Amino acid sequence: MAIGSFDGRGQQAPMAEINVVPLVDVMLVLLVIFIVTAPLLTHSVKIDLPKASSSPNITRPEHVQLGIREDGSLHWNGAAVEMQELESHFSAAAMQQPQPELHIRADRLVPYERVAQVMSKAAKAGLVRIGFVTDPSQR
Repeated sequence: MAIGSFDGRGQQAPMAEINVVPLVDVMLVLLVIFIVTAPLLTHSVKIDLPKASSSPNITRPEHVQLGIREDGSLHWNGAAVEMQELESHFSAAAMQQPQPELHIRADRLVPYERVAQVMSKAAKAGLVRIGFVTDPSQR
């Protein structure tokens, strides 16, 4: 449709197209402004910071192996002990600094009641690090 048409056959309809040229012009101007100002914003100050190197000072507490066999016998670090002697061993271990970890090794067929009694005595004596040692390779 020509704008200056002398054709008088029909009425002139309004133009239904969006003019995108001004929008593109504004976007290009903004793009140029950002390209020019971006290098100015990355100004940084160089500082020579001191280098520090250290290794962590790990003090691993010793651990106590407590074995409980199927027949109910107890072994403190490999030495046989009685249930009554455990309280004195537990209280002596609780007084050490750092406090040792108690590793409980129980046979598969040991009743849980026996393990619970040992754990209860250890907790009453003040041992806070109690763990179970298992061997998943045995079936």
